[in-house]
Amino acid sequence: MPVIAIDGPSGAGKSSVSKGVAAKAGWGYLDTGALYRGLTWLAQQEGVSAPQEISNLVRGNKLNFNLDPLNPMLVAIDPDHKDKIKDLSAVIREELITNSVSGISAVPEVRAELLTLQRDLIEKSIAEFGGVVVEGRDIGTTVWPDAELKIFLTADVAARAVRRQAQLSELAEVSANSVADSLAKRDDIDSMRAASPLRQSEDQIVLDATYLNLEETIQALWNLIEERKLNG
Repeated sequence: MPVIAIDGPSGAGKSSVSKGVAAKAGWGYLDTGALYRGLTWLAQQEGVSAPQEISNLVRGNKLNFNLDPLNPMLVAIDPDHKDKIKDLSAVIREELITNSVSGISAVPEVRAELLTLQRDLIEKSIAEFGGVVVEGRDIGTTVWPDAELKIFLTADVAARAVRRQAQLSELAEVSANSVADSLAKRDDIDSMRAASPLRQSEDQIVLDATYLNLEETIQALWNLIEERKLNG
């Protein structure tokens, strides 16, 4: 029942690679960054900004994640009407959320609350799928340090900017230079925050995808899974 932890900077391809590997193995998939984005959306909807108020949104069980890699979905739940859910998968990628999520992600109280939710979802995925691929910034270092395989997926800023630009162009017209600047600033924020910063640990395997396409990156990771006999 393996946990594959994939950490790395924005735009490295963590989501596409993680979903591809999870689907290939028949495991669950969890995008922890989506949880932070969803919480940012909730905080804006509720009009709250204090750390304790934002943390209370997590405790209110207002977020959930569909762990199927073929249909991953972050949803907001109406606590008074549990059958009413809102798919947040598209809205959390909008610029307003992107520009605000780093600030909320850096709050220790918020990270502590979401840590519990992330671990609950990982355990749920193990029970349902027999394994899980989890992506984020601190999976191998904080969220699940006992993961059977820890990957630090990275690429140079130029390559990441091209990939992120392709994603964002579906929502708005953006330039590669502006995307590169945004990624560099996000790298600094994620790496320098006091609570669970983005960092490469000694027991993580670095996978540089600068010159690899999606299929090649998935295969490179799959080779590591097979080498460790984690695919059952």
